[in-house]
Amino acid sequence: MLGILVLAILSVWLAFLYPILRPKTADEPRSERYDMQMKKLWNAAQTSMDDHKLLRAEKALLTILKFDEKNAAAYNRLGILYAKEQKFDEAIECFEIAQSLDNNPSSLHNVGLIYLETGAYEKAVMAFEQAIELENTVPARYIALAKAKERLGQTKSAIEALENAYALDHSTNTLRQILAIYEATGDAEALADTTARIEAQIAVTSTKSSRRPSRLSRTSTRSTAATRTTARTLPASRPTARARTLPPSQTARARRLAASSPSSRTPRRKSL
Repeated sequence: MLGILVLAILSVWLAFLYPILRPKTADEPRSERYDMQMKKLWNAAQTSMDDHKLLRAEKALLTILKFDEKNAAAYNRLGILYAKEQKFDEAIECFEIAQSLDNNPSSLHNVGLIYLETGAYEKAVMAFEQAIELENTVPARYIALAKAKERLGQTKSAIEALENAYALDHSTNTLRQILAIYEATGDAEALADTTARIEAQIAVTSTKSSRRPSRLSRTSTRSTAATRTTARTLPASRPTARARTLPPSQTARARRLAASSPSSRTPRRKSL
C-alpha cells in the first residue's frame, strides 16, 4: 500500500511539478514573447543612453541581466554607463565579467581605457596588449597603448605603437602624435623627418581628394553619357515620302473619270 502511494506521488511530481520547477537550460528555445521583451529593454537602454538618462538605462540593463545573467553585451554596455558616471570600480567589474563570458577585445580595450583614466598605466598596457592580440587591425588600440606607454616613460615603445597605428590608418593625426613625442624628447633629426612625413601625407591626401569627382560632377557625367547613349540607340528620323506626281495624260484622264462618275453627277429631278 505504501509503495503504491509513493508511486502515485512520484507520478504527480513528474507530471505537474517537475516541468514547472526544473531549471531551464541555455539550449532551450526562447519564446517569441521573451525575445520581444528583451528587444524592448535593449531599445529602452539605448534610447536612454542617447538621451543621457543614465538611471533609466541602468534599470533596463539590470533587468536584462536579471533574465539573462550571462549576457556579455549587457555587462559591456553597463560598464560603459558606469564609466560615464565615473564609477570606475563598477565599470571595471562589469568589463571583467563581460570578458570572462565572451573573450571580446572591446571589453579589454574598455578596461584599459578606465585604467588609463585612473592612472593604473601598467594595467592599462596589459589590457591594451591583450586586446591587440585578439584584434590587431584597429588603430585605436595601438594609439591607446601608446598613451599608456608614454605615461610610463617608455617613449620608444610608444612611438612603435603609433607607427603600427599609422601603418593601418595613414592619418596625419597619428604622425602629429609621433611629432609631439619627439618634441618632448628634443630629437631634432626625428622632428625634421616626421615633419616631412606629415607634409608628404597631406599632399597625398589632398591629391586623392582632388582626383575624386564630386557628387554633382558624377551626376552630370552620368546624364551626359546617358544622353549620348540615347542618341546612338534611337534610329534616325526617316525623310517624309514625297507625293507621287502623275503624268499630264494620266491627270487629264483622272479628271474625266471623276467628272463622269455617278457620285459627281447631279441627279435630275423627274417631272411630274
